[in-house]
Amino acid sequence: MSVMTEGEYRYNQLIKIFKSEPEPPFESDEQQAFVWGRTWGCPNDVGKLRVVLMHRPGDEVKIVDPSKRIADVGAFGDPAEGWYWRGNEAPDLEAMQAQHDGLVKALEAEGVKVVMIDGPAKGRMKTCYTRDSCIGVKGGAIVTRMGPPIRRGEELPVTRTLANLGCPVLRTIHGNAIMEGGSFAWINDKTAVIGISSRVNDAGADQIEEVLRWQGVELIRVYLTGYRLHIDGAFVMIDVDTAIINPTQLPFVFLERLKEMGIRTVEVHHEDPVWTINCLAVAPGRVLMADGVSPRTMDKLDKIGIDIVSVPYDKVYSGGGGIHCSTSPLVRDPV
Repeated sequence: MSVMTEGEYRYNQLIKIFKSEPEPPFESDEQQAFVWGRTWGCPNDVGKLRVVLMHRPGDEVKIVDPSKRIADVGAFGDPAEGWYWRGNEAPDLEAMQAQHDGLVKALEAEGVKVVMIDGPAKGRMKTCYTRDSCIGVKGGAIVTRMGPPIRRGEELPVTRTLANLGCPVLRTIHGNAIMEGGSFAWINDKTAVIGISSRVNDAGADQIEEVLRWQGVELIRVYLTGYRLHIDGAFVMIDVDTAIINPTQLPFVFLERLKEMGIRTVEVHHEDPVWTINCLAVAPGRVLMADGVSPRTMDKLDKIGIDIVSVPYDKVYSGGGGIHCSTSPLVRDPV
């Protein structure tokens, strides 16, 4: 029979006095301010945007070789190196930078703090589409794991930048999971959706779901059709109860679920480009959209009271991503 020593007794009493405290939870405003200096993360996709992560296109885009044209798919590309560039023209870096600068100015005019990634990984020519490399959730961010080789490696500078900011990293997608942020969206503070596709597998969704489960959030899985990459090509929230959608790219079951949740859907006009949907809410009912390409859809939005700030962005979109793709929100207000 063991006998407690006086030292052990005193130690036990000390631990009883200075006990561990699991409450309040990590995501509470109190704990966020005490440990991390401020409240981090996004509990929705439409609350007032406070901090966003971006990257100005730079020399990494020069990996695109105009001599390597793949006529059958209407793109430039090198399967051996993994890079590709859609369209009939090679990237115009100067024009891309000018338009990206215009987007930054538009965000800053809305009171948003723009944080730039701490230098891209070498040759990662799609780094400007920061949406994919991390997502903001309650209390911090999740660093994703990119699908194609040309994007693998963007995760490191994103993680470095988040650490320098003091933003908590709640998860890094690992194992054989793949997940890109363009295929994640908040519907409301209790419900999110993830698009399963060639860029997001069920293992990736499982890891996102595990983080959200601790926050009391349901994750809806939507299996995208064909070779669709991300759900933000078909669904983006623009107000607390309103989404802009392309119904031809979303399953009926999900459309019905949105209806049950009281989400009003605005369908992109069939004569407007599909990337009309790739817009960004900076506050409830106020969105940044690409300039001059979607007049019919913009008219629909105007009639239901959505404020639109137009930003020229066609040169950046040539690389495969729009305004939504180019912005990764790190802090939003609750709604």
